[in-house]
Amino acid sequence: MYNENPKEYYPPMHTAEHLLNGTMNKIYNCGRAFSAHIEKKKSKCDYKFERNLTEEEIKKIEEIINLLINDDLPVREEFMNRAEAEKQFNLERLPEEASDTIRIIKIGEYDACPCSGVHVNSTSEIKSFRIVSTSYQDGTLRVRFKIGA
Repeated sequence: MYNENPKEYYPPMHTAEHLLNGTMNKIYNCGRAFSAHIEKKKSKCDYKFERNLTEEEIKKIEEIINLLINDDLPVREEFMNRAEAEKQFNLERLPEEASDTIRIIKIGEYDACPCSGVHVNSTSEIKSFRIVSTSYQDGTLRVRFKIGA
């Protein structure tokens, strides 16, 4: 089964990453981050993008994610077979050892994606979300963020 060795990410930060990925894809149709470094104090996600974000865009992303956090959305796992998952999700980042049963993490009705990491039970556990900085270079947008009180 795909969740045999869950990644040891800090659950609130890892769940915030899911919210950021879902929001970036909904607003900009850029897909989920192709690279991420998730730490307890500060994290970063890299997206295939054409430019840096404006201050207004950063504020909009923060506002959306903080509303989702305040909405206290449930975070739950579901399982589906690989054939069904391939119809709904990009499975390129799954490890080679992933079985035919794929674990999907759902955040309310807002976001869903395959994942082996640990998460909070509800978005309110994240407390708050803030983009610390962004940068753009050679087709990659990097978003650095923090969570907390």
